[in-house]
Amino acid sequence: MQVQSWNEIEKEQLNPLYQRQVIHGDTMTVVRAWLKKGCVVPEHSHPNEQVSMIEQGALKFTMGGKEQVVRTGEVMRMASNLVHSAEAVEDCVMVEVFSPRRQDWIDAGKK
Repeated sequence: MQVQSWNEIEKEQLNPLYQRQVIHGDTMTVVRAWLKKGCVVPEHSHPNEQVSMIEQGALKFTMGGKEQVVRTGEVMRMASNLVHSAEAVEDCVMVEVFSPRRQDWIDAGKK
């Protein structure tokens, strides 16, 4: 068993509106993220299944031309390889789980 405190994990500032903390396990990646209102995550896809749990605020996901706003206390599950984007319609705090782990992020951190 391994216990970590979010307070001990470095926050990455991806852009002025987006911060995240990341934990990589053997088979999954867990992310805690802060998106300020107006933050846009551009359209992309990945081979990982994704579960996004909104702790605070609201995030609008766009998938296949359809929009879905996910709000505080709601959970969204997304299949792997689905093209999607997101926009924070309110300041947002969320926890996301990716399976398998985000090897692309691990590899990017090694460069």
